[in-house]
Amino acid sequence: MKDPYDVLGLRRTAPADEIKRAYRKLAKKLHPDMNPGNKRIEQQFKELTAAYEILSDPTKRARFDRGEIDASGAERGFRQSSPRGGGARPGGFPDDDVFVDDLFADLMRARRGGTAYGTGAAKGGDATFALPVPFLEAALGAKKRVTMGDGKVLDITVPPGIESGQTLRLKGQGHPGKGGAPAGDALIEITVQPHDIFTRKDRDIHAELAVSLPEAVLGATVTAPTIHGAVTLKVPAGSNNGTKMRLRGKGMAPQGAAAAGDHYVTLRIVLPEPPDPELTQFLETWSRKHGYAVREKIATE
Repeated sequence: MKDPYDVLGLRRTAPADEIKRAYRKLAKKLHPDMNPGNKRIEQQFKELTAAYEILSDPTKRARFDRGEIDASGAERGFRQSSPRGGGARPGGFPDDDVFVDDLFADLMRARRGGTAYGTGAAKGGDATFALPVPFLEAALGAKKRVTMGDGKVLDITVPPGIESGQTLRLKGQGHPGKGGAPAGDALIEITVQPHDIFTRKDRDIHAELAVSLPEAVLGATVTAPTIHGAVTLKVPAGSNNGTKMRLRGKGMAPQGAAAAGDHYVTLRIVLPEPPDPELTQFLETWSRKHGYAVREKIATE
């Protein structure tokens, strides 16, 4: 059996949604109903289905990645009688995926010249809706209720970790079809709103943390905000402005094959306002004996 990742053309770190997209694209192309009598394509479709059944199941995928099972789903050292672990729906589709019915309908429409219904029937158009989502709700997930342009109210589950530009598809919640054809879909386009403190880079969260001069010089234990709530952070003595500290696992939560991200804190030293006369006098005296260079010589012509 071929490596499932190679069959689907995926990186080993591919998230679950990328696996689904790859399978859907290839299944439409390789399904035997679209290639009648082509034994080579039929074999490729079997390999595709077997690969998807491994990678779409988090437990099987993890076991395959650890080398506990082979590409057929069999325990290492044993031979499985069928190349597909588990059952399959009629037509050769896996029986464990929510988009199988929609994929099958797409194939049927393709075979019938673009529609699976009678003459004059047409699937309803998709309805789009732009949804701004607060940063923390996008990071942690949320339930939202939106009112579409036609007045229809929809309850939406915003999955944790969603990013700006991603679209949520709600099947059958778009414009009604004609001649018995199904309604279109509702496409919810996500825009993640910026946060006053946090920014996101991949699965990591970045933030600045203000510390006083004594905390930076002498060291201190302070409270730092994260997307999961406040945590205790130990500032080392002698920390400079711009010192970056990492809080492991305090970024985006793990999702599918993606591990949890980290939270990075950049220290920002804040002097007292207004300037303290006693501190100013101390530094004037101290600097006469302990001055030090902090800038490289700038070459001039």
